[in-house]
Amino acid sequence: MQKGIIGKKIGMTQIFDEKGNVIPVTVVQAGPCVISQKKTVENDGYAAIQMGYGDLKPHKVTKPMKGHFAKADVAPKKTLREFRLENTDAFNVGDLVKADTFAAGDKVDVTGTSKGKGYAGVIKRWNFQRLKETHGSGPVARHGGSNGSCSDPSRVYPGLKMAGHLGAEKVTVQNLTVAKVDAENNLIAIKGAVPGPNGGIVVIHDSVKA
Repeated sequence: MQKGIIGKKIGMTQIFDEKGNVIPVTVVQAGPCVISQKKTVENDGYAAIQMGYGDLKPHKVTKPMKGHFAKADVAPKKTLREFRLENTDAFNVGDLVKADTFAAGDKVDVTGTSKGKGYAGVIKRWNFQRLKETHGSGPVARHGGSNGSCSDPSRVYPGLKMAGHLGAEKVTVQNLTVAKVDAENNLIAIKGAVPGPNGGIVVIHDSVKA
């Protein structure tokens, strides 16, 4: 990983390219982030930097975290994330990371928490096919059907696709393209959709498959 930043999803809109084609984009308020900790191979076993995003009122910070921020001499932050960058020597505690760390045309991966949809059936959750609704199939058109055989193995295999909690989990969308960067307002427009609701925290870093 070469670079990364924490941001807040603002919402979706559209922009136009030079030829007048419509590009659907998701706008992210990216940064400014402050580096609150720097980890080294000697002390921690791996090299990484910790970024903080979003101001937090001092009375809402726990005592251990107060000491953590005081040691770095940075203001308390609401969100902390680690980035294992290849060149951590270029960063120091207290440095600011802004939206201009990315440029238009960059390939990025975006990680966020998907929208929670509650308890969902197998059709919504796993795209199961409906059963026929004629010839005596009964009121089970949206049910999951058989869970397995009877006498052998006499149990339901783990991981079987069934109804249950849908969404509200960590999701990464890969190989998205940065369409536009507004460095003055710390905004990044990313082509396509990114996980989570408007106002949700997302992490943007360079694509691992680009």
